[in-house]
Amino acid sequence: MRATTAGAAAPGSVRKKAAAAGPKATTKREAVAPDMLEQSLALITASLEDDKAEDIVVIDLAGRASFADRMVIATGLADRQISAMAQHIERKLRDIGIKRVMVEGANGSDWVLLDTGDIVVHLFKPEARTLYGLEKMWGKELDEGAEGNVTRL
Repeated sequence: MRATTAGAAAPGSVRKKAAAAGPKATTKREAVAPDMLEQSLALITASLEDDKAEDIVVIDLAGRASFADRMVIATGLADRQISAMAQHIERKLRDIGIKRVMVEGANGSDWVLLDTGDIVVHLFKPEARTLYGLEKMWGKELDEGAEGNVTRL
């Protein structure tokens, strides 16, 4: 964990939450076919399960965020495991025709982000996942009409 300096944003600050939420949409995303979204989501969650990811969570962002329709959050215990999970997801998505997957933090980090355009995948070490608290930020308890938007696998 990094020590905060006087000018740095505190955990949970607006800046940190915006960074944790995902990339800013500079252009409007085209809607993807629902069957392709579900196929991609099933592939991602199956890949994470195969790689022994822990506490896999899927959050429905449809109508709540402009940057993605789904968010997947999972925990890995070591840098190598998290990096391998990201590589496997990227390869499997490429195999079904999804070529543009943006990956950040894959070179030994507490947090790796994969952005498929419609699904954002966050792979964390346990401490980083607790620090950023994405489930709390995007969970149903924050939205009156968003019941059932978090699914734990």
